[in-house]
Amino acid sequence: MKAPPLSRDARDTLWLLAVLALCIAPHLERLPLWCALGTVAAMVWRGRQAWLEAPLPPRWVLMASLIAAIGLTLMSHQSLFGRQAGVTLVTILAALKTLELRARRDAFVVTSLGFFLILTQFLFSQAMGMALLMLLALLGLLSALVLAQRPVGRPSIGSALGAAARSLVMGVPVMLALYVFFPRFGPLWSVPADSGARTGLSDRMQLGGVAELAQDDSVALRVRFTQAPPSSDQLYFRGPVLDLFDGQHWTSSLPALRRGNPHLPAVASDTRPPPEVTLSGRTVRYQLTLEPNRLRVLPLLDGTLEAAPSPPLTEPTVQRLGLTWLADRPLTERAQIDARAWLGAREAPAEPDALTLRRWLQLPAGYNPRTLAWAAALRTRPDLAQADARTLAMAVMRHIRQGDFRYTLSPGDDALDAQGRPVLHLVDQFWLDRRSGFCEHFASAFVVVMRAMGVPARVVTGFQGAELNPVDGLHVVRNSDAHAWAEFWQQGLGWVRIDPTAAVAPERVERPRPLLRHPQGLPATLSRLDPALWSGLRAYTDAANHRWNIWVLQYSRNQQMSMLSRWGVNSPDWTDLARVCAGLLVLLSLGGLVWLWWRRPRTPRSAWHRPMMLLHQALLEAGFEAPSVSPAPAAALAWSRQLQAHPAAQAAPLAHAALQQTLVELDALRYAPATDAGPSATRPLAPSLATALVQQAIRQARELGRVWAASRAAPSPAALRAPRP
Repeated sequence: MKAPPLSRDARDTLWLLAVLALCIAPHLERLPLWCALGTVAAMVWRGRQAWLEAPLPPRWVLMASLIAAIGLTLMSHQSLFGRQAGVTLVTILAALKTLELRARRDAFVVTSLGFFLILTQFLFSQAMGMALLMLLALLGLLSALVLAQRPVGRPSIGSALGAAARSLVMGVPVMLALYVFFPRFGPLWSVPADSGARTGLSDRMQLGGVAELAQDDSVALRVRFTQAPPSSDQLYFRGPVLDLFDGQHWTSSLPALRRGNPHLPAVASDTRPPPEVTLSGRTVRYQLTLEPNRLRVLPLLDGTLEAAPSPPLTEPTVQRLGLTWLADRPLTERAQIDARAWLGAREAPAEPDALTLRRWLQLPAGYNPRTLAWAAALRTRPDLAQADARTLAMAVMRHIRQGDFRYTLSPGDDALDAQGRPVLHLVDQFWLDRRSGFCEHFASAFVVVMRAMGVPARVVTGFQGAELNPVDGLHVVRNSDAHAWAEFWQQGLGWVRIDPTAAVAPERVERPRPLLRHPQGLPATLSRLDPALWSGLRAYTDAANHRWNIWVLQYSRNQQMSMLSRWGVNSPDWTDLARVCAGLLVLLSLGGLVWLWWRRPRTPRSAWHRPMMLLHQALLEAGFEAPSVSPAPAAALAWSRQLQAHPAAQAAPLAHAALQQTLVELDALRYAPATDAGPSATRPLAPSLATALVQQAIRQARELGRVWAASRAAPSPAALRAPRP
């Protein structure tokens, strides 16, 4: 027996659940396990209730679930605020809200939560694929709203999707106007940063407290070389230089980096002249597209001496201090830089003064005594007693290479010892005990050892390596390529770059990055299906996303101002943009009103309407009163009956009879029985007979009106016989 069809409410509920699942699906991989399972369970439960048309759960179940969700969110994120915590809470609340989905008001609430979930997707990814997926989800939510606004009958989902699609299309002009002209302000609010250590660039390096680094595979920058690219071991993108160490944190003494950073203690003002640079090595021209990182340091290729925003861009304003490039403000928008680098360039300032030398040799008192003793013992070896800085550096590198050190992103918690007590001497623990860590450990320990031997040294952070995308020819640098290396001062040469990580993990530096990197969360079974397929798919996707970033997401305030300048606006600012945007919205609104007026419902008119209106006007001018029925198209017979009692019948009987006969014939022709051509009511006024009758009736009516007017103006016979006074 065939199952009965679903009711209207059940069908609409299942459709809304399916659309909401599409809004939530991209969040599942970043949600806590309890939230993902709870969300799926709640929506499956509500779908089963709709399918069976069973009663919804009682209120106390929802209240208990809500309290549990808030508590579990606090346990998972230690807060109800922040990006991850907020998305977790909104997702589980939307799922719980479906369990009390009864009336239209509840549907509106669930739909509003779905719109909010669409917005939150762009906090994590603004890629083109995500935008297309969320556009599909938006179409589904709008169709759910259309169904909720049509409570009568059983409108199909297809008709609702059509209405939603038309609404989206009608909104495109407004969307484009807002995209092009709406002023790009800074964020009106800030989302608290989520906890957890991840790979990426920072202006502050902390040792200890990080048991494992999460690989952030998002793109940090893209590079297009206009000539032969450097080899992999030359792809060092220089970021902040860190030369101050307090035992746990490395920070920069550069005032431009310290200003406004609450994490950095104040230091004495720096009056030293900018470092000089010695040019050597081949030159490389390139264009760098930098993703927002909220840092002032531009991670350009090490050795870059020329850099400027790519035309027609004029922001950010950049300046060079030695080999370090700084923007005028933290980068909160995507930037494109044209640059030129000398691969062998190095900072070679004049002989450093005592204050500068002391800063590069400074070590915190009371920290890492065993490492300092080890360095002192190495320095006193007969073969190294009189060695220069390069020889000492090579000796330390040999120790790393031969000392059973291991490169890992999961070294364990450095901040706690085996008994769970805080560790004060972090470099001692890495250098002499664990001997495993990531690049920050190796660079930090190397600099401490070199300083302990009396050699000025510092830590440099940035990115190392890149992967080539064969589709568009760009070198892609990801946040997982973030790296830390070291520089030591060599008399007569200046600062010399050295990478301690390369001594224990040369593949990290010397080998090209593999093009194939499986998406995070991809099941192992799928990742083994066809590596070439995944590699090609990722290459095309990354190239498409880059075009999306350049053509759409990179459109910024700078380009808005440039556009107004080209239009003749002098010194444009955000108020000019606001005026242009408001004017366009007014024009679009007026255009919408005109379009609605043009598309207004109209009463269909036949071809008889205009001729009968002309006849109606001619009869009125002749002095006849309008009948109660409409003059077009059904009044001809009513007019003919009125003529019989009209005074004009006595003044001009022949004209009266002729007009009456014409009106009767016209009425008979207009309402004659239907023929093969169609019903008479819709018969067009094409035949020449009908046209001739209408024109004849108009002439007769005007003639009758003139005769009647003349008869009324002439004196009567009784008036002629009356004596004059």
